[in-house]
Amino acid sequence: MPAVSSRGRGRRTISEINMVPFIDVMLVLLIIFMVTAPLITPSMIAVPSVGKAKVPKQPHDPLLIQIRKDEAVEIKRNAKATATPSTTATIAADLVKMEPGVQAKGDEAVPVVIAADKSIKYETVVKVMSELQKAGISRVGLSVQTGK
Repeated sequence: MPAVSSRGRGRRTISEINMVPFIDVMLVLLIIFMVTAPLITPSMIAVPSVGKAKVPKQPHDPLLIQIRKDEAVEIKRNAKATATPSTTATIAADLVKMEPGVQAKGDEAVPVVIAADKSIKYETVVKVMSELQKAGISRVGLSVQTGK
């Protein structure tokens, strides 16, 4: 039943909203969230470490792309071969000239391994990988050093 006030001759209803129940509900919800927020654990992502990765077999005789501290790019046929200088823009064309089998599909493709110095920008490695992908080179890996 609405509250009425008698003032003078007639009875009028008060058309104001009572805020007390609204505030009570909001305070209860606030307390519930404050109590439950510390109990919620953030989700964790299980990233495999380098030492625990399962590699079926190492690729035989891959092409090695080395990116040095000064962002100079070199291509080697194997670890002991002499390096052929290149740039990030022409790396894919140089690889295809050196070894036409890098653009083959599946296991027939010659693998390419990128070994970059850890102090260079991540952007340089991504540019090299992008150029290789544009040229249709599908077997690309990253060289890492395992922790001991």
